[in-house]
Amino acid sequence: MLRLSLGAKFTLGTIVAISLAFMYIPLFLVVINSFSAARISSWPITSFSTIWWEKAFVSEPIRAALLNSVIVGLGATTIALVLGTLVAFALQRYTFFGKQSVNLLVVLPIALPGIVTGVALNNTYNRVLEPIGIEVGYFGMIIAHGTFCIVMVFNNVLARLRRINPSIEEASRDLGATPMQTFRLVTFPQFRSAFVAGAILAFALSFDEVVVTIFTAPPGVDTLPLWIMNQMARPNEASLVNVVATVVILASFIPVWVSQRLARGADERE
Repeated sequence: MLRLSLGAKFTLGTIVAISLAFMYIPLFLVVINSFSAARISSWPITSFSTIWWEKAFVSEPIRAALLNSVIVGLGATTIALVLGTLVAFALQRYTFFGKQSVNLLVVLPIALPGIVTGVALNNTYNRVLEPIGIEVGYFGMIIAHGTFCIVMVFNNVLARLRRINPSIEEASRDLGATPMQTFRLVTFPQFRSAFVAGAILAFALSFDEVVVTIFTAPPGVDTLPLWIMNQMARPNEASLVNVVATVVILASFIPVWVSQRLARGADERE
């Protein structure tokens, strides 16, 4: 076991503390500024108010953007759950030609820069599909988000499948259970927490995605991150932007926290 000197521990602790402060203090300032009474963000805050939260809740553009984010997130999560789980089972349970290539192709979208994915999909939608009469529209944005959300479900489910004892499923079949009964009563409960955690992470990833959305969103359609980006050039909207940014922060933090709890609970049960 590696033992560190007191000086090394202090140095590493200082580096970690500075890194965490650099990452989270700006987020904290955004949350605090969302309760500022001033129209334009400033520091220090002279007075606090919830007026901008009230205006955000009744703002039609913000509500429409929130609804779009939720719809796209749920649609992308559904695609990720179905395809991610099927691919994970295929790669874990079967041996076939090109297995490693399939693994690479599934993981690649999350590794590619978002702008590359966005440009590629935009060209496909506008220069290939539209000329032959196929209008993807809103559904195209959901598909675009689903391409990189699949990885969240795939990684979680595949990791859990690798830890499942196949003899339990064999015992179920030996006792007369059908394949569907074995999956429903034996297999699925063993990877259910990974399945749910992957779904939560996929939704969070889709909810705060902006780069791919820029290239695939239909005209006039905004998600919350896209709305924030469009409003950044308007200083008078800074307080509303802080409110919406706080909502996005919570929508990203809570799913990650829940998924971590689910994974930890599954590990403790094992």
